[in-house]
Amino acid sequence: MITTPRRRQAASVLLALGVMVPAGACSVANSGPEPSSGAASTVRIVLPEEPPTLEPCDASLTATGRVTRSNITEALTERDPGSGQLQPALATEWKQDSPTEWTFTLRKGVKFHDGTAFDAKAAAFSIDRTVGSKIDCNVDGYVFGGIELTATAVDDSTLRVKTAKPDPILPLRLSFVEIVPATTSTTSKVREAVGTGPYRIAKWDTGRSLRLERFAGYWGKAPDFAAAEYVWRAEGSIRAAMIQSDEADVAVGLAPEDGAGEAAVQFPNNETSYLRIDATKPPLDDIRVRQAISYAIDKEGLVASVFAGLGKPAGQVVPAGVTGHSSAIQPWPYDMAQAKKLIAEAKADGVPTDATITIIGRNGIYPKAAEAMEVVQNSLMEAGLSVKIQMLDVNAWLEYLLAPFPKNAGPTLLQAQHGNQAGDAAFTMGQIYGSKGAQSSYGTEELDGLITEAEQASGEERQAAFAKALEHQNKDVVRDAVLAHMTGILALSKKVTYKPNAATNDEMRLAEMHPAG
Repeated sequence: MITTPRRRQAASVLLALGVMVPAGACSVANSGPEPSSGAASTVRIVLPEEPPTLEPCDASLTATGRVTRSNITEALTERDPGSGQLQPALATEWKQDSPTEWTFTLRKGVKFHDGTAFDAKAAAFSIDRTVGSKIDCNVDGYVFGGIELTATAVDDSTLRVKTAKPDPILPLRLSFVEIVPATTSTTSKVREAVGTGPYRIAKWDTGRSLRLERFAGYWGKAPDFAAAEYVWRAEGSIRAAMIQSDEADVAVGLAPEDGAGEAAVQFPNNETSYLRIDATKPPLDDIRVRQAISYAIDKEGLVASVFAGLGKPAGQVVPAGVTGHSSAIQPWPYDMAQAKKLIAEAKADGVPTDATITIIGRNGIYPKAAEAMEVVQNSLMEAGLSVKIQMLDVNAWLEYLLAPFPKNAGPTLLQAQHGNQAGDAAFTMGQIYGSKGAQSSYGTEELDGLITEAEQASGEERQAAFAKALEHQNKDVVRDAVLAHMTGILALSKKVTYKPNAATNDEMRLAEMHPAG
């Protein structure tokens, strides 16, 4: 039984605004309805992009989750990004009654932003809406990947969850289910979330700004800032300049050359950049071409030049420290001669290597995203492939990330980034590499079997089984060209203290931001 005290409100460490060694037009100054004399009125945050939605069941999407999770909505459990331990949130404790059944004791006295009470019926409803409905929740594919379960309210403060098959990490999976009122639509997604978190949505001025205000009825400790104002600017240099000119307090997604100066803070953000290969279409359906893509990309050079040394070349999307990471997998070596040889062999066997491959890029997915894809394009063309680039904003890019994918797109390489903040390869393998995964463009029966076997295991067997699946993918499937484990940079004004962590890119908790001094 888990009874660890909740540590959501742990004090942040004061950051010295010196050089840290490892990562427009609209002013949003602190001059709104909050009195300027207040020591903690509004924290101002500038993002690379506007959230595509604040739908709670899509909170596993980076642009949505970093605003929604732990701010507007909460889950039953939460994972501490530092220790990796699972902690109470809206559930105070839980126990496993059998291999397929769990009981959760829920926190009492909690209210939703609309004034209704949180109880076991709302928890069961939220789980069913996220996992059992047909509204294509990203969390469903990302976290649950076809797992069948039933959630039942035993009484107001007791929830029972049954799974069709044993699932040793069910409480961890439920940390991604944001709890919403039972009146929330089950036939369509909502744009704005109603939750139990310390902040509620005050105003979303589409295309301009998003304002959250402190929820007076919050069950826990009130956060220091009465409000948070989000704006978005595509250019990193503009985001950094807003810190310098006192138009923002926190700027995320920066590059070293953006000019944040002494306000810059680098941190390991747990993200891995990669190219998802559509292995269902020629010439990408030939494994030699997929191997050639990985050989042709100079990952060391990419990290050193485009990423300015922030990060390191990677061979797998599951980073060290995550259950299932394989130390046997190394980054593919840069070998242009081998890449050209493989392309020539495929061409000689009738593979249409001259077919145009489209790189589907995403503006702002990480600093210098377009430049990175230009480097990749040049390398692949040198290897003997025909490649063009199409850079998209987040909403258009999501059409390619999530199944069903656009028809008649031709062979594609998707610029993507994956962060496994949950700490277990189950949150990577099924959705990204499974044949029916929400983000998978290709899978095999053998790899599906290895993933299923690993998901049922626990302890050391689970680690070994997932590592085996990753090694098989790397050797016999080659669905991705993995680029680098990334390092993040954000900037802080002298008015705010905040300590970023491995989860910051996906879950930026306003309660961990404090006025300086």
